Amino acid sequence: MRIARLLLASLVLLGAGLSALADSSSADLPHVHVQLMVLPQALDRGGAAEAGIYFKLEPGWHVYWMNPGDAGEPPRVRWTLPAGITAGPLQFPAPKRLPLGPLMDFGYEDEVLFPLTLNVANSASEAPAALHAKVSWLVCRGSCIPEKTELEISRNVAEPSGKSAPLEADAAVFQKFAERIPKPMPTTFRVGFQNNAGSIRLTVESGQRETEAAFFPAQADVFDNPAPQKVVATAKGLTLDLKKDANLKASPAQLSGVIELSGGRAFEFVALQGPPTAPAPGAASLPVTGSVASAVPIAPEPVAPSHRSPGLLEAAGLAFVGGLLLNLMPCVFPVLFLKGLALVQSGNEERNRLRTHGFVYAAGILVSFWALVALLLGLRAAGARLGWGFQFQSPVFLALMAGLLFFLGLSLAGQFEIGLTLTSAGGALAQKQGYTGSFFTGVLAVIVATPCTAPLMGPAIGYALAQSAAVTFAVFTALALGLAAPYVALTLQPAWTRVLPRPGAWMEVLRQAISVPIFATVIWLAWVLAQAYGASVLAALLASFLLLAMAGWFLGRWPATRWATVVAALIVLAVIALSVVAPRRLAVAAQGATSSGPSAGKWEPWSVATVARYQAQGRPVFVDFTASWCLSCQVNERVALNQPSVQKAFKDANVALLRADWTQQDEAIGNTLTSLGRSGVPAYALYAPGKANPEMLPEVLTAGIVTDAVARVRAGH
Repeated sequence: MRIARLLLASLVLLGAGLSALADSSSADLPHVHVQLMVLPQALDRGGAAEAGIYFKLEPGWHVYWMNPGDAGEPPRVRWTLPAGITAGPLQFPAPKRLPLGPLMDFGYEDEVLFPLTLNVANSASEAPAALHAKVSWLVCRGSCIPEKTELEISRNVAEPSGKSAPLEADAAVFQKFAERIPKPMPTTFRVGFQNNAGSIRLTVESGQRETEAAFFPAQADVFDNPAPQKVVATAKGLTLDLKKDANLKASPAQLSGVIELSGGRAFEFVALQGPPTAPAPGAASLPVTGSVASAVPIAPEPVAPSHRSPGLLEAAGLAFVGGLLLNLMPCVFPVLFLKGLALVQSGNEERNRLRTHGFVYAAGILVSFWALVALLLGLRAAGARLGWGFQFQSPVFLALMAGLLFFLGLSLAGQFEIGLTLTSAGGALAQKQGYTGSFFTGVLAVIVATPCTAPLMGPAIGYALAQSAAVTFAVFTALALGLAAPYVALTLQPAWTRVLPRPGAWMEVLRQAISVPIFATVIWLAWVLAQAYGASVLAALLASFLLLAMAGWFLGRWPATRWATVVAALIVLAVIALSVVAPRRLAVAAQGATSSGPSAGKWEPWSVATVARYQAQGRPVFVDFTASWCLSCQVNERVALNQPSVQKAFKDANVALLRADWTQQDEAIGNTLTSLGRSGVPAYALYAPGKANPEMLPEVLTAGIVTDAVARVRAGH
């Protein structure tokens, strides 16, 4: 059977995507090639091996040092290693000063290797070892793109033999960047600093005259990074005048960082306030403290478990379960009413026809998911930053979808019969129309499902959209199969269809009753449009409803007549034109669209800088990533976030409440969601004081979930 073969091919594609779990040692992502390098071709038990993460960047793009400067995020790596093998921290070569408008970043262009050491214990098994790294980074050139990938390389573990020689090309890369790794400042050097009114004078005595220097502070928010660093050569070294940050409240008692002198000599040090003395102990391990404007971690640290990226098998499983749960979401339930009615009507049909309807419905879902994901990936490749449900950020899409459902609701309510003209042409065409209806019901289910992110789908979608196209399509195929599974299972099990009631006059009443949730969905879409784009766009939408009602009247008053069909078609075309033109001409950005009124507490608009400001004050920060078209978001606000117990917990813990409204496209929100392992709303992030990585709460909230999370923050966990 052709449809069965189509579904089988879908499962094969899913399996092919799952086989992509065998990661490569390198990956090509937008603007950057990243590679996991392990220098020796075999690992010696009881020894150490050089390894590193290598980046090759497109011209003009850069990645960041451990203190990224005014904005940014350094690369991070999380390891999955066999027993007996451990990985040391990333080492950062001396960076460059990278001006970016009025800001100054510290990072790397062209290429960079972040070396590290792999330690192999004597207890490590003598067998091939899979070294698996999850790498994340931020790559920027004007705009910034958070990216991540998984790399894997295999090395044999054996007793030391001295016969394992590295590849010549890899050895050349390590040699090149080994010279760029800052060395501990020699004990023969002297270093100190003095605080002045608006600046800090750093003195370095190397024993010789120094004429060139660049200082890269480990502390954030101490210096005005874009300000020139004035170098004055002395007989024994140099002095460096550094402008203080305008918001610095207290001068530091010590300075730490990296200084690069002439000839590419780079040293890391900790200096104490006062006359030059020998470098303070601990200079070989520089802490990075403070906060930066991007409110992202600025020191290499483990990613918080709350937004750990799932593996491919886990993501596919979560997506499948999420697809099952989508059937219960209010966005999808009205569409399933239509399939329920169709199943009742076909209760006495042959088993083969029932199965075919199920497969066609599944094919509609699969094709729609593939088309939607292909469009999303294509737009992202072209430079757009979009997330799941992005089409609901378009007023044209909202107007067209509301009009389609309104017209469908009129037909179900009995004003006219969709397809009556077609069915009069003959029984064969009527049968074809039935299969076509099943296919497009699947399409409609996908379209209205995207704003209802079911539980478990957030991590899976975030993971999928950050991977290769094959992996992305595999995960979304699992999601599509989950959405289609209940209806397909019902059509594949004839025993279940026997319990369905026999067709009769009651079916007309049921069909009219189904129009009620359809019209309720229309009201929701009209509310979303008005909230986001203003009353003028809503008035245009209501006018299109009036025109659609007129078209339905012609079809119902003169059924199966050519001229009435032509008139109705012309009216529908006018409605489509109105839906396309009116939002563009009349749309007005509505502010605070998702605010829930006084009971919602004092919610402030979200921004990266606002998060950083409150964190700098030592306050916890709760961010509600939401949108007016997200029904799950609205439910969570009412059943959890607006509850008195939750608001009291927020107030008692002095939590700053920020709302990131994604009703309309916002690149900053999209970037932040991606960095948190999410690709849509709802998403909830709770930042604890002093911790750059937030705790991510579930997509479905209860008052207890939120108050427990706030209690953990107050307790310092």
